[in-house]
Amino acid sequence: MRSVVFSLTRLIIVAATLAMAGCGNKSNDHVSTETAATMSDSMSQAFATLSAEAPAAEKRPVEIEQHGRKRVDDYAWMRDEGWQEVLRDPSELDDDIRAHLEAENAFYDEATKDLEDLREQLFEEMRGRIKEDDSSVPEVDGDYAYSIRYREGGEYPVYVRTPRAGGDETVLYDGDLEGKGEDFFRIADVDHSPDHRLIAYGVDRLGSEYYDIRIRDIETGDEYPETIPSTDGGAVWAADAKSFYYVERDDNQRPKRVKHHVIGTDPADDLLVYEEPDDSYFLFVDESQSGEYIFIGVAKGTSSEYRFLKSDAAPGTEPTLIAPRLEDELYHPEHHGDYFYLQTNAEDAVDFKIVRAPIDEPGRENWEDWLPHEAGTYITSFLPLKDRLIRLERENALPRIVVSDYAREESYEIEFDEAAYNLGVDTGYEFDTSNLRFTYESPSTPEQTYDFDLDTRQRVLRKTQEVPSGHNPDLYAVERIFITAGDGAEVPVTVLRLKSTPVDGTAPLLLYGYGSYGATMQAWFSTSILSLVDRGVIYATAHIRGGSSKGRQWYLDGKLDKKTNSFSDFADAAEELQARGYGRKGETVIYGGSAGGLLVGATLNLRPDLFGGAVAAVPFVDVLNTISDADLPLTPPEWVEWGDPINDAGAYETIAGYSPYDNIRGDVEYPPVLATGGLTDYRVTYWEPAKWTARLRDEAKGGPFFLKMNMEAGHAGSAARFERMKERTHDYAFALKIFGLTEKAPASHGAVGGSL
Repeated sequence: MRSVVFSLTRLIIVAATLAMAGCGNKSNDHVSTETAATMSDSMSQAFATLSAEAPAAEKRPVEIEQHGRKRVDDYAWMRDEGWQEVLRDPSELDDDIRAHLEAENAFYDEATKDLEDLREQLFEEMRGRIKEDDSSVPEVDGDYAYSIRYREGGEYPVYVRTPRAGGDETVLYDGDLEGKGEDFFRIADVDHSPDHRLIAYGVDRLGSEYYDIRIRDIETGDEYPETIPSTDGGAVWAADAKSFYYVERDDNQRPKRVKHHVIGTDPADDLLVYEEPDDSYFLFVDESQSGEYIFIGVAKGTSSEYRFLKSDAAPGTEPTLIAPRLEDELYHPEHHGDYFYLQTNAEDAVDFKIVRAPIDEPGRENWEDWLPHEAGTYITSFLPLKDRLIRLERENALPRIVVSDYAREESYEIEFDEAAYNLGVDTGYEFDTSNLRFTYESPSTPEQTYDFDLDTRQRVLRKTQEVPSGHNPDLYAVERIFITAGDGAEVPVTVLRLKSTPVDGTAPLLLYGYGSYGATMQAWFSTSILSLVDRGVIYATAHIRGGSSKGRQWYLDGKLDKKTNSFSDFADAAEELQARGYGRKGETVIYGGSAGGLLVGATLNLRPDLFGGAVAAVPFVDVLNTISDADLPLTPPEWVEWGDPINDAGAYETIAGYSPYDNIRGDVEYPPVLATGGLTDYRVTYWEPAKWTARLRDEAKGGPFFLKMNMEAGHAGSAARFERMKERTHDYAFALKIFGLTEKAPASHGAVGGSL
């Protein structure tokens, strides 16, 4: 299914971050003797009975010199020299490295065995809040309606369709059946052909995000003989339904080539459509909403370039360039009528504008403004339909949906009421339609799916996310507050708590953040988070610089040489929340993953006195080494995010000043830290959390410091939904132990007559 999300660089669930310049060498004037003692007592209580002995990683010093500066990395040996082979075959991992990771897992298991019952309780709570046999609202396409459903107890999605007019269901792809017996199994996508006769599906069985694409006949269930290896998992069908386009990844996990596959032929003979020579750009292929064009795009955080083909183009047709790439200029095309419509930041349109260009002459010289730039109104994405253009915007950290006709004679906004919420637009399959499907949710309101008539402006609720164990939104308070950072910037923070949880400094606080790549942490509804909130934890998300909650300038003010704003914002948010009574100093736990893990690590170095614990999931903490290693898959594309320390001495100094691995302090107490990783993770390689944990244990006071390594998964952990829940219980149980809430049952159970 097409996605309306405009993303020119990886987000995700999925990245890396930078931190406070010089924070590793900076004395901490905030920690008084009394505060430090109190903090130390609080932290030590959580693991006071710890008897397991932590692994002491062997030191094998490696001296590294860059720009006349030398540093020593004692744990560089944890980076397997054959890491590319490990991504494809984890059994190739060096024996010494495997032994160390297994020792770390054994230490974690032993040290937290007292949390086994709590983790089981958390899992049962989380599982009880999801409708196990859930299904999506069907998406119509031609004569059929397509949807995804789950079985009771099933781990993986089942892709199905029914006749549009009604009738029996056909199973297109059964994830439970296909994934049975696999140690790891993730489905990238299941794409049906335009004639509804075939599916192309991509599957990863290692967690390394190398997907094999296979083709299947829907009616007979027969598989075609070919397997297309080393892809990103997606197939974009040509109009003839006899062939499709896909992206091939190289041995360094980089998307490098767009190829054209004809069904029933040997993939070795697939035609090369486009190859990207610059390792600093990501490559992708997509289809216009109209279905008439294939777009081949390359992008990094500061630049993009697109080519196009007619979807019925003959094999071997050369794609046409829209406009050549320029540094510091992004554009993203869509199609309507005789024009391409492009979202772009050209001509200093920091928060983006929409231009249009004739298809036969799409170059920049022919771009004309369709929707001019308006500072502070951030256009995040847009969707062209036959008679309407829909755009998602964000202003002052709140999203909105705006509908316009193409003459811009009529324009209106779909209105909502809550203080903080999230919106999503479902593009669907159809272009000639007056129906818009969107989703609405807030931290206290389960996701609602609406069909909206673009002509009558009437909305119909098609589905409300069910919480089988019960959920009463009236029990919760959702607040949007603003924290003044040290330099005067106003940082939005979204807070979720029980209304009965006091804001007087007596309740524990979990503070979550990300703050990179312009990614915005939306005001989602999460059934998992309720296991914390229902125990009296205040859950806050800081929308710090480096994200784009307040527009693209908010992102630009938190990257490169301004990256340290992300970390100081996060620390300022924690301190001010505590001052306002949202949590207790020394008992706040910070939580972040990937680039959010960098945020956690850098903020710990900056202000360890503020925190009682930290959870860093697949954390990007070895920033200086990683961004200096051009062989790693994501390093060249991310120099525009962090800087290039190989060729730029200034970038080296900046990164060296905040890289968490390189700035561990020995002068103050650190709280307990849980770091997690995945062996086949190519985004944040397994050795980053492994090295960081070893160095924390050797150089930092306080702790203890734990590493939990998933030996059978990559960046996102398990793809099985219940296994994912079990993984999350480790993070939450660790935080609850810090809070002293391991024995406390959820406060809201029974609060509404036992329906929870």
